[in-house]
Amino acid sequence: MTDAGWYTDDFPELRSGPPWVMQEMIAAQPELAEQMLAGPSPAVAEIAADIAGALAAGRPVTITGCGTSEHAAQAVAALIAGAVAREQRALIRAVPAFSAAIAPVDGVCLAISHDGGTRATALAAAAAKRAGARTAVITYASPSDVAAQADRELLTPRHDDSWCHTIAYTSAILAGATIAGHLAGAAAQPAVASDLLSNAIGLDAAPVAERLVDRRVLLCAGAGLDHIAARELALKVAEGARMATLALELETVLHGQLAGHEPADGLVLVALDDSTEPDRRARRAEHVAQAAAAIGIPVAALLSGSYDRALAAELTSAGRLVIDLPEPGMLDGRLGALLAGAGALQALTLQLAHARGTNPDLIRREEAPYRHAAQAGEGPADW
Repeated sequence: MTDAGWYTDDFPELRSGPPWVMQEMIAAQPELAEQMLAGPSPAVAEIAADIAGALAAGRPVTITGCGTSEHAAQAVAALIAGAVAREQRALIRAVPAFSAAIAPVDGVCLAISHDGGTRATALAAAAAKRAGARTAVITYASPSDVAAQADRELLTPRHDDSWCHTIAYTSAILAGATIAGHLAGAAAQPAVASDLLSNAIGLDAAPVAERLVDRRVLLCAGAGLDHIAARELALKVAEGARMATLALELETVLHGQLAGHEPADGLVLVALDDSTEPDRRARRAEHVAQAAAAIGIPVAALLSGSYDRALAAELTSAGRLVIDLPEPGMLDGRLGALLAGAGALQALTLQLAHARGTNPDLIRREEAPYRHAAQAGEGPADW
């Protein structure tokens, strides 16, 4: 990176080597969890009231975002759905921002945009408002284009200074947890969530990264909440380690997808959420691992302690990262699985970036073609 004439203050801090800014963002998350869960914003009660009112009237609740924020929207939707009556859960949906912008509905639209400038998310909130929805935003940035479309603002306290977003993802999940806790009347325990994140980001991911570093394509797969973590893992590895990735729901792997893959690829299974039918999930994860192994694809895994015990060691030839989840009653199981997944996938991404010698903070924008690609996609305002 000898020619830095392209660099401006709009980019993350330009460093010549580790520790990367991303690493500092990851390390800040346990303290953030305690801060956000111990002292929720007053906006939490207002947003929760809007959601409760919409659900009582039979109106939908849409959570939307792009990229990492889209994955966070899926997580927040799952947390809110777990906090309301069973008959209301079908009204809660996570929708990608562009889809939400072109097919808006009334009720409540909760937008997630860390920096507040994502055009698709701003358009989604604006379209929802025109359709008669109450609008809210989870963001660090106010004022911003997205915040300007929101009736309510839930501000997160820490800016993510790396473009390979990590604390932005966790912030949105924690904000969603405070809304869900208010709806359920059962707040999360800050110290438990903080300790869980500390343990997850502290996992020794280097041995797994060494076995995956030279893979042609990295498949990431999980079911239910674990599919959210698998999607975020695929995005982080693509951005930070510059590897080709693909995220799939666990079952989808077995329905034709493996025909396009070969021993030069790798598979990462995510199995953390044991809140529903863990034995059945473990069996299907075993089948997926066996199918990949039959082709010669090495398999790694991010596992809770219970899945670690359920899945034979020989199924994961590329190794496994194991994180014990809190006991039931100490932390909502959905939140526990999401936070454990966030920390573990970030630990693995960081080690892959180290092994491949990449700077994750710039998501390859130091290279002219990738800057031009970003300008081509993000610059036009004619849509």
